[in-house]
Amino acid sequence: MMLEKICLNNTESFVRKNQIRIEEKLSRYIPPSFFGIDSLQQAMLYSLFAGGKRLRPLLIYATGKALRAKINTLDIPAMAIECLHTFSLIHDDLPCMDNADLRRGKPTCHKQFGEAMAVLAGDALQTLAFEILAEAPSSLNAQQRLKMIALLAKASGYQGMALGQVCDMQQSKTPSLDFVRHLYQAKTGDLIKASVQMAVIASGCQSKRIFTHLSDFADCLGLAFQIQDDILDIESETSSLGKDTKIDEKLDKKTIPSLIGLQAAKNEVISLHQQAFTHLSQIQLQNSILAHLANLILFRKN
Repeated sequence: MMLEKICLNNTESFVRKNQIRIEEKLSRYIPPSFFGIDSLQQAMLYSLFAGGKRLRPLLIYATGKALRAKINTLDIPAMAIECLHTFSLIHDDLPCMDNADLRRGKPTCHKQFGEAMAVLAGDALQTLAFEILAEAPSSLNAQQRLKMIALLAKASGYQGMALGQVCDMQQSKTPSLDFVRHLYQAKTGDLIKASVQMAVIASGCQSKRIFTHLSDFADCLGLAFQIQDDILDIESETSSLGKDTKIDEKLDKKTIPSLIGLQAAKNEVISLHQQAFTHLSQIQLQNSILAHLANLILFRKN
């Protein structure tokens, strides 16, 4: 019990320290105003610093720490992934998508700045992610940068997040469970997996075995994360989540809890958690900060 408390305290300290770190790093990379016009920058900053948990950067820092990477090599992918994730949230909230009013307890970007500016802010954050990977000062070499650019492009493009959003928009009234799982993997899981994979690349680790087990760990984590998100959407109020709830229900979109039931969905999260930790144990990382962070992520309350 005492050991568990120490692990929890260490993990929470790690989270706070690296949340502060990524915010400081990101604050340096929003470009200045153009001829006195700063409305685009305001919209970008509004969404980027709206109080997110910084889950994906934290996964990068935790994976890198487990592999003894230098932290300055992790800052670059951490900044890039958060810019790209924020872009996805801005566009996901648009009237033509989920038409959400709240995000992280605040009006969504299009509610605050208008739909056109929200589209442009999202576009700018997306391209900023790749600019950071390509050019931000770091000890990363050109090959590492190219690998990370390719990974992030694939995870966010027509094979990943964009495809997942299309599947979400065009799913039938009675989708199969496998279809929804693949939707979750593309829309949410691929970016989580890219976070872990970019950290492996940044660390300089050349082991294919480690890369494979961490990729499989991230697949389990990403799917479980989205199912847990659906569970919280059912069980929580808007005030505690900081975003609109029951959107999938209102839009008549099927989720894993709606297909198999709430308790079965909770059981699936537990099963995926066990599978994820099996992969970590295969590379002796079951007691790492990455493992403890995964526990916080999967059993969060908001």
